[in-house]
Parts: sequence; C-alpha cells; structure tokens
Amino acid sequence: MDDREIPHHFICPISLQIMKDPVTVATGITYDRDSIQRWQSHGQNNTCPVTNQPLPITVDFTPNHNLRRLIQSWLVSDQVPTKQSSFQMKVIVINLIKNLNVPDLKLKSLESLENLASESENNRVLLKEAGVVRAMITVVVSCYRSCVIVGLKEALNVLHLVRFKQDETRAILSKHDRIISSLTWVLNLDHACDDTTTTMTTTTTMKLQAIGLLKEIIHDAKSLVFERLNQDFFKTMVSILQSNNLEHGIKEVLHVMLTTCAWPRNCSMMIDSGAVFELVELELGSPEKAITELIMAVLFHLCCSADGRAKLLDHAAGLAMITKRIVKVSRKVDERGLMIISLVSKFSGTDGVLKEMMRVGTVEKLCMVLQVNGLHSYTREKAREILKRHSNVWKDSPCLDVTLLTSYPS
Repeated sequence: MDDREIPHHFICPISLQIMKDPVTVATGITYDRDSIQRWQSHGQNNTCPVTNQPLPITVDFTPNHNLRRLIQSWLVSDQVPTKQSSFQMKVIVINLIKNLNVPDLKLKSLESLENLASESENNRVLLKEAGVVRAMITVVVSCYRSCVIVGLKEALNVLHLVRFKQDETRAILSKHDRIISSLTWVLNLDHACDDTTTTMTTTTTMKLQAIGLLKEIIHDAKSLVFERLNQDFFKTMVSILQSNNLEHGIKEVLHVMLTTCAWPRNCSMMIDSGAVFELVELELGSPEKAITELIMAVLFHLCCSADGRAKLLDHAAGLAMITKRIVKVSRKVDERGLMIISLVSKFSGTDGVLKEMMRVGTVEKLCMVLQVNGLHSYTREKAREILKRHSNVWKDSPCLDVTLLTSYPS
C-alpha cells in the first residue's frame, strides 16, 4: 500500500507535528495547546503566528474536540507510514523558518530543518525555495555577533547540505556583509568561545563546513569583497595549513588563497601571516597532485613580490622544494615552478642565490627540462631563458651544454 499523506489540518502551524491537544484561539486558528502557550510565554509574541492579528494573552483556549477525535481516530485506523505532500512540506519549512525568531522554538526548528535537509534532494530543493539559505546565514551571523554557538552546528550543516549558487552568493553578500567574518570566527572557535559541551569532533566538523562555505562564497564574490579582507582573515587561513585536525580542508583553503591573492594587497597580508613558510612546509609533506598544483600557483603569486621571494629564500628548503617538483608532478607544476625560479633568478639573483641554485640542483633540473621537453614548448623556452640569464655564473656546471642555449632563437 502506498504511503498516505497526513491531513494538513492535523498539523500544528507552530510545532509542525500532529496535534495532541488542539485548541482554537480568538483568530479562529487551531494550534496544539502546548505550542501556543510556549509562543505566548514570550511577551512580544502577542499576535497569532498564522494571521499576525492581535491575540489576547489567555490560558482559556477553546478545545477543538471534534478535531481531536478525528486525529485520534485517524491515528488508530492508520497503520502505514505517513508522508507530507510537497505543498505541506513547503508550509512546514516556512513555519520552521518563522519559528527561528522564537527563542524557545529556535533550536528545535533548526534541528527539524537539519533533519529535512538530510533526508532527500527533494527536501533540499524545497528548503532552498522557502528561503532557508538566507535564514541559516542569519543564524550564523547572529551567533557570531553574540558569540553564542547554540544552533550554529545545525545552521552550518543545513548550509553544507543545501549549498547555493553564484547568484545566491551575491545576494547573500549584499545583505549579510558579515558572513565572511562570521565564518572566519567559526574557524577560530577554540579561541573565540569557551563551550565545554561542544566536542572536538563537532567543532572540527563545523570548521570544515565553514571552510567549504568560504570557498564557495569567495569563488563567486566580486572584487569589493576581496578589498575588505583583513589580516585576521589571512592569519586564519594560514593557521589552517598548520592544523593537524583540518587536513581535509586544506584544498578549500588553498582555493580561497589562490582566488584572493590576485590582489597585491592580499598577497602582502598572506606573506606577513607566514604563508610562504607554511606552503613550503606543506609541500614538503608530499601531498596529492591537486594540492601541489595549488601550492605552486599560490607561491607563484606571492613570489611576484620582493617580500615573497625573500621568504621563499629564507626557508632552508624553499629553492630545493621548487626544484625537486619540476618534471615530477604535472605540466602545471612545471610551469609554475619555472616561473618562480625565473622571478627569483631575475629579481633576487645575488651571487649567494645563484650558488644555492647550483648546490640544490636547480641548474641541473633546468638542463633536464631543455632535454625532455618539446622544441618550442613553454617550459623549454623558460628554462633556456633562465640558463642564458646567468650562463656566465653557471658555465662551469658539468650539466650545462652551452650549445643548448644558442641553438634556437629566443
């Protein structure tokens, strides 16, 4: 037998559950007694939740005996699972969102929304149509402003499950300009809040979800958003690169850094936050190919500045790591690595740096690129350009064949 739908008039507009003790208020709307009493227990809730008409505070509600008998009869006779229609589900979601404004109902409503989002893709579509994304963003920002994490876990999980598109991201940023600060706050919860009831696993999950949401928001944001990012934001991103508990969020953080470092101001803040050192350290751990490609892309942007190159050279393994990755990972890594070495050799090529390139095998690797790449490939020409630039210093290197530098026009 097919699942039967719950009659919509059996459902309390506040709790969105089948009513146990239905009572009718002055406006003619029927609620479950416990729900309407909890609604009225807050002094500001002096209106009918459905009609918004004035509702006198009273304990003498009119019992709806007929409806109660119908519900009881239906529950006894109905021996199969029940389900709501799409229309009923949407009404339920809308009322759950409204209930977020009632302190006593807020957490329960968030839990219900989280359960709905977890159940099916159809539910997630209905949640989005009902405006749940903006509602959850409001909850997250509210938690940030009050430094209270009650309901934060549920709101983040709903956003993680529902997701949102580019046009929704821009609408969110236009109305909730503190969402990036709020998600950054979540990533620093260990320092921002002292809540002994939240487990380490829960906190880690919330942080990973916050990182994923930040990646989506930053990816679809406009330039004005990038111009508002501050030093604390980038310190937080760099701190995640160091974290042992958030390794699953590393890729998202690198995407955020790569997107934002197109602005020189942001590059400076990353460098000041210790990004170059941490990126080198991360790569020395031999991560997966996709992470290596992201690391090299971010390092290239940072090395476009003198400070970035200086930080790379300050790391004992900086040049060696770049050198080792070339011709080992992918074409993307080859191109970024050669561009970094080119920047270093052109703008920071002191005698000491050039000798270091000889010592760690950079010159040997450049010669290898000349031999293994196609005649007119970008990587070959870039390697040749670097070698020619300092051929007078490296001419005694046993791996350097001067004819390779003169056989083909630049």
